[in-house]
Amino acid sequence: MDTDTNTVQDAGAAAEKVDDTDSFIKVKSKKTQKRKHEQDAADMDTEDVVARKRPQFPPISGDKLKGPDEMRKIAVPAHRYTPLKENWLKIFTPIVENLQLQVRFNLKTRNVEIKTCKETQDIASLTKAADFVRAFVLGFQVEDALALIRLDELFLESFDVTDVKPLKGDHLSRAIGRIAGKGGKTKFTIENVTKTRIVLAETKVHLLGSFQNIKMARTAICNLILGSPPSKVYGNIRVVASRTAERF
Repeated sequence: MDTDTNTVQDAGAAAEKVDDTDSFIKVKSKKTQKRKHEQDAADMDTEDVVARKRPQFPPISGDKLKGPDEMRKIAVPAHRYTPLKENWLKIFTPIVENLQLQVRFNLKTRNVEIKTCKETQDIASLTKAADFVRAFVLGFQVEDALALIRLDELFLESFDVTDVKPLKGDHLSRAIGRIAGKGGKTKFTIENVTKTRIVLAETKVHLLGSFQNIKMARTAICNLILGSPPSKVYGNIRVVASRTAERF
């Protein structure tokens, strides 16, 4: 009898434990629920306030968006006055007709002044025109400089021979001679392989072309300045040019 009563008591205790575990369910406190409701209400209020305070501007016309007229000035050195005078019509025509800009040569300040006007449609055309005139002033042909207006991915770059290696006297003249070659052969070869245009003006070197092509031409010219023989430079240029042609 005692054993039966013990088993009954154990079963009752186990049932009570199960009931207790079932009864222990976490209930969210009313405080947290209140806080959430308050936060949601505050967010809604802030959104309403932002929506109310958000300014509403009327659409702007194209003339007001352009702003005031802008001007660029390009200084012309003395040795480029005559070529500028001879080729003025070739320079004037694309700037005025194609880019719808105003251009003049100021005789007092010796600058080419380019200005926007009401007919100017693209603001970037002012930069193109300034690069075009600057390329001609540096010594490029008008036909080569005109590519700066027609194409977007062309750039100008200039550096000094002495920036690569501090040379003086006969060493400097020999380095410039290595870049030009006999009758300009080396310069023409670098131009044709890298598809760039090169101008040698005393110790200055000016390059016109795309970013990748300018990089190839600059590397070749720097190697010539540092003393590499032209044949080795030709070989390196052709290898690099063939690699870039395979990529594209």
